[in-house]
Amino acid sequence: MGISMAIFELDSEKSLCKNMKVSVLKVNLKDVKGFESCAEFDMIVPVADAKAAMGADWEGFLKRNRMDAEIELVYMEKVKNDMDKAKLQPVAKKQYTGWVVLDQADQASKQKMLDLADPDERLTKWDMLSFEEMGEACKKCELSWDEGRGCIGTFGPETGELPALAKKYGCSIIASVPDAVKHKTKFKVEDAPRLLEEVKVMREKLPLESKMAVRRYSGVLDRLEKVANISIKYGVRFYFI
Repeated sequence: MGISMAIFELDSEKSLCKNMKVSVLKVNLKDVKGFESCAEFDMIVPVADAKAAMGADWEGFLKRNRMDAEIELVYMEKVKNDMDKAKLQPVAKKQYTGWVVLDQADQASKQKMLDLADPDERLTKWDMLSFEEMGEACKKCELSWDEGRGCIGTFGPETGELPALAKKYGCSIIASVPDAVKHKTKFKVEDAPRLLEEVKVMREKLPLESKMAVRRYSGVLDRLEKVANISIKYGVRFYFI
C-alpha cells in the first residue's frame, strides 16, 4: 500500500470544488422508515411471483428480456417487453435502496437524515461530475499543487525509508508520516513552516546517505515543499493517508 499527502481543500474559499463538495444531494441510510417520501427504490418482483404471472411462458419471458435463468429477483426497469411489464405490474413491490434525496425533504427532515447518515455515505454535486470534469476543475484551481492534477499526491510506499532517515536527522513531521496515517493526524497550518525546514534539512542530508537516496526521495521532498507552501499561502491544513 502507498501513502499519499494531501491538503484540506475545503479550508479555503479559493477551492473551486468547495461549493460542490459541501452541497450534499443524497445520503444513504440503514433504515429509510419515516423518510419514504424522498427515498429511492427499485420496483422488483420475486422470481416465484414472476413465474406465477408468466405461467408456461417463463422461458420465453427470459429470452425476450435477455435475463439469466439464475436470477432471484426481476427488476422492472430491466423488463423490455411491454406486455410482460403489464403482467408483472400487479405483483411488483418497492425495494428501497437506502438512498434518500435531500432536496425532496423539508428542512427538519433533511437535517435528521444528514445526522443519521455515515459521513462516507453521501453523494455531493462534486460526486456527480465525470472524471474529465473534475480534472478540468483541478487544472484551474489555485490549490491544485500537484502539477495541476489536484491537491493530493504520492508520498511513497509504506515500506519507504524516508521516515526513518528523517527521524535520524530530527525531522519529526516527516518521520511521523506512517503514524500520522494510522492515527488520521490533521496537521495545522502552523506546522507547515516546520515542514519546510525539515524539507531543507533532508535535502542537505540525503547526499550523505547515498546517490540512490537522493534519486528516490528528491521528488517526495519537492511535493512536501509544495504542500507546505500551499498550506501557508491559503491557510489550509494538511494530512497523510
